[in-house]
Amino acid sequence: SVDRRRGDVIEQLSYITFLSGFIVSIVATLAYGVAAIGSLTSYRQAVTNAGPVTVPVSVSLPGSAGTAGRIALHVALALLTVSFAFRAIAVERPPLGNLWEYTIALAWGILLFTVVFEAAFKERSLGLVMLPGAVILMGIAIAFFPSAVSPLVPALQANRILGIHVTTMVLSYSALSISFGASLLYMLQASGGSVRRFVRLPDTETLSEVAYWSVLVGFPMLTLGIALGAYWANSAWGRYWGWDPKETSALLTWLIYAGYLHARGLRGWEGKRAAWLLVVGFGAVLFTYFAVNFVFSGLHSYAGV
Repeated sequence: SVDRRRGDVIEQLSYITFLSGFIVSIVATLAYGVAAIGSLTSYRQAVTNAGPVTVPVSVSLPGSAGTAGRIALHVALALLTVSFAFRAIAVERPPLGNLWEYTIALAWGILLFTVVFEAAFKERSLGLVMLPGAVILMGIAIAFFPSAVSPLVPALQANRILGIHVTTMVLSYSALSISFGASLLYMLQASGGSVRRFVRLPDTETLSEVAYWSVLVGFPMLTLGIALGAYWANSAWGRYWGWDPKETSALLTWLIYAGYLHARGLRGWEGKRAAWLLVVGFGAVLFTYFAVNFVFSGLHSYAGV
């Protein structure tokens, strides 16, 4: 039918714009890497009166790489946003109903909050660690998850709460991913006892603030997402909480970030201890997403869709 052909065309447009965003994200990742390195040192043999010696030669990398990386980051975000719009039209529901859509949404959210926090803190290095994570997620989706449109399982056929709950969880995880990236950079900067080991990266104080504010943004959304999930569970399964593996894992993740806020606000925890706690917290986020879908069996296990 005409409607079916139209849907197929829009689905293809969604996939093409996604692939374009994926490729541009790779370009942005490489540009951020070049900007962070700044220069390379090679060694050549030279002949002198005293005999052959090894001479270091510094090669400066393009100074415009940072600007190119930021432009590519914004273009990739725009392409993924367009891809989502096409996907929503093709499936006639929020495009958050299976692992392909959810994984791409998480990658999109990471790009979004990278842009937001780089602008808010006037620091242009977060993409160095956040972009590879987004690229890996998109690569996983391409390699392992089917992109074809298919009917949702009955539990997910509630468009309004599906869109609100899953969007809230995606945004919370995406915001919390920034705290992970900032913590990695913090430990890199602070290794060896220095407060700024690499001049092209933000100082440790700035990275600590980025991590803290990303949790202040992500934690309330995580709280709301869990509450919305409980509301949906009562409608779908007749109970608000049943200690399903994903429910339990999400609660554990919430407790880790609540512990971080408590430790920072009341105990003055900063530095590497706080950074390690945020790394553990994002590990719990990844566990909640991947392990529950692929390892543990439960009502939230949708690995096959």
